Amino acid sequence: MNNPFTLPLAQAEAAAPEAAPVDAPPAADNTVDPEAAITETIDSLGETIEAAFAGDTGAILTLFHEFVMPVVWAILILVAAYVISKIVGNALRRSLAKAKVDETLSRFFGKFAGYLILILGVIIALSNFGLDVTSFAAILAAAGFAVGMALSGTLGNFASGIMLLIFRPFKVGDYIKAGGTEGVVEEIELFTTTLNTLDNRHVILPNGLVHGDIIENVTFNKTRRVDVNVGVDYGASMKETRKVLLEGIANIPNALSDPAPTAYLVELGDSSVNWQVRVWCAPADYWAVRQDLTEAAKDALDAANISIPFPQMDVHLDKLNG
Repeated sequence: MNNPFTLPLAQAEAAAPEAAPVDAPPAADNTVDPEAAITETIDSLGETIEAAFAGDTGAILTLFHEFVMPVVWAILILVAAYVISKIVGNALRRSLAKAKVDETLSRFFGKFAGYLILILGVIIALSNFGLDVTSFAAILAAAGFAVGMALSGTLGNFASGIMLLIFRPFKVGDYIKAGGTEGVVEEIELFTTTLNTLDNRHVILPNGLVHGDIIENVTFNKTRRVDVNVGVDYGASMKETRKVLLEGIANIPNALSDPAPTAYLVELGDSSVNWQVRVWCAPADYWAVRQDLTEAAKDALDAANISIPFPQMDVHLDKLNG
């Protein structure tokens, strides 16, 4: 059953003209174009300067208040930021030095803090001119990302340098093997490690190569073992050979008596019985002891008439018939 009030209402709605849609007001664009803002500021400055030179007192006051004073304030802000950066950087460096932090790290953090204050001062100085610094911050962030991608290898060396300075697998003066070379560590910096080789070559290694490689610190321990291989003839008695070698290496200069020198039977080679004589010494005496040990082993075998064989090759020539 139809409702008597529904039909007239429906007819009235059908007869009423369709309301025109109301357009929503356009959303305000609050984005500030840095280039447009700078251009507008320069144009306004030019017009004000022209009016000031024409003798317009109002233009002179406008030039002074809107342009001269912001420049003065910007200069003062930059000078203050520079002074504060020096004070904070030096104070941080001295504090870290008192805390016995590595000098390289303390200098780096001091300079880093100073640069951050200078960057903050530049941003404040720019905002003093009414510029929207958020756009500049976005530009700086994008530039920093691009520079970071371009310097990924350098940043990797920097991170490796921090790890080397924190965990200290070696220090200045140690003899190390790393990065395909070896030598005495002269300096450990944030990006590179400098070595002096035994033949007095100056080698600079990227810290990424050092930290990513196997590091052998030869002088880390207080003692080091010197090994020299010796081969003797198969006709020699092994007991006699061991006795002769031990007596010969018993009094090596700068060698330690504890642990005692040893003569170790290594293997039965193709043409010789191979031995290894071993003595211990301080790391600084390694090369001198190695030379004396080699000489003493040779002299002891010669004195006992124990020959040291050398590789030989027998060549047989067969006659060709015809």
